[in-house]
Amino acid sequence: MNSRRKFIQNTSLLSLAMSLKPDFSLLASQDLILGHGDFTYKVDTQWGNLDPTKVPVVNCHEMVMDRKKRMILLTDEPKNNVIIYDQAGKLLKTWTLGLTAAHGLSLVDEGDAEYLWIVDNGGRVIKTTLDGQIVTEIQSPKAEGIYDEKMRWVPTETAIAPNGDLYIADGYGSQYFLHYDSNGKFIRKFGGAGFGDAQFSTAHGIAVDQRGGNAPTLICTSRGHNSFKRFTMDGNYLETIFLPGAFVCRPVIHGDQLYAGVCWSRLRYLEQTDNSGFVTILDQNNRVVSNPGGTAPEYREGALQLMVQKESVFKHCHDVCIDQDENIYVCQWNAGKSYPIKLTRV
Repeated sequence: MNSRRKFIQNTSLLSLAMSLKPDFSLLASQDLILGHGDFTYKVDTQWGNLDPTKVPVVNCHEMVMDRKKRMILLTDEPKNNVIIYDQAGKLLKTWTLGLTAAHGLSLVDEGDAEYLWIVDNGGRVIKTTLDGQIVTEIQSPKAEGIYDEKMRWVPTETAIAPNGDLYIADGYGSQYFLHYDSNGKFIRKFGGAGFGDAQFSTAHGIAVDQRGGNAPTLICTSRGHNSFKRFTMDGNYLETIFLPGAFVCRPVIHGDQLYAGVCWSRLRYLEQTDNSGFVTILDQNNRVVSNPGGTAPEYREGALQLMVQKESVFKHCHDVCIDQDENIYVCQWNAGKSYPIKLTRV
């Protein structure tokens, strides 16, 4: 009986995915509009394109915007880990720490100055100035006895609380989130691999959520579970936000919305289509309101339905950055060493 039910379910999902097959003809359009409802965007694939012989990239992993409205991009190309653009896409400067697996980028404004937290999958978590001077570095949890020697440590992301506390996602390692105070002293860890409410499958990203003037909470990615999970700042589980079909990366809070890159969708498994990413946007109530590059969000009896790529504009959306005009800059992994794509809100 269970096998028959599973067969029917898989057949239904495959039929749905085939009916939502990406429309490649749309790529030829000069005025392609993506998105749904009040969140629609014109695609600019030329924004930020540089000479790859002079400023190469491998993967454009993440991006943040500083006070001066400069767009700061993190790449895993050791020749230039950081590329800084103006908002027209003009190159301003580059610098590097020589990292070969730079993955996570967070910006923190400490009043006197802004700083970057850079996470390298090789195990380094580094705080720098905007010019690339190292300020401090967090030791490996193995060195501090937080992890035993058998546990994997492959960090992916950071988030900084209003009080200066630091949270590190061990997204490719042991699936924990590590909590430190503002001086770098370890406080606790929570999460871990598994299928329970408070457990994770690819704990890829984390963000502090204060939307609506509420007390801060943590939004944590569980990419393999197609979900975000909300926790208190002390690491206590609150709820799961299920996003069926969307293998999401880190949550990005801007205004009342939560934005995220979808690295790939269920098409990867239903149609063996690896390049199947899109962007998803959630409102203040964590309902999906738009999927640029993906199928329109649909709720039936309160349940969000399967979401997959529709327009094949993106390959693997790894991160998004939102500017003051609510334009979206999409960074991609495994996308042919391409530069970010800009979505201009219309």
